Amino acid sequence: QVQLVESGGGLVQAGESLRLSCAASESIFGINRVGWYRQAPGKSRELVAAITGNDRASYATYADSVKGRFTISRGNAKNPVYLQMNSLKPEDTAVYYCNAFTFVNYWGQGTQVTVSS
Repeated sequence: QVQLVESGGGLVQAGESLRLSCAASESIFGINRVGWYRQAPGKSRELVAAITGNDRASYATYADSVKGRFTISRGNAKNPVYLQMNSLKPEDTAVYYCNAFTFVNYWGQGTQVTVSS
């Protein structure tokens, strides 16, 4: 069973930046979609950003709340996705999960991001 592991979370002040990474225990080939989700205390898990498609044609989608501040990028089969988060706000505080979809849906265990005001 392939495992995803997120890293790069932490405690920062409002306005600062973090870069999240996602590493796979084994290479994942044929990824159709990669994404980042987050879940804040007492709230449902929500999509932050995703890239759908392959190297020839793909498009990115973002939650309205992060547009212009976050950038998702694809990596390779071992590190399928990254998330650059700039101008962080306290409302960005959540556990962030990476996701990779082939014909199987892979999830990580999450990394905590805490933004203080």
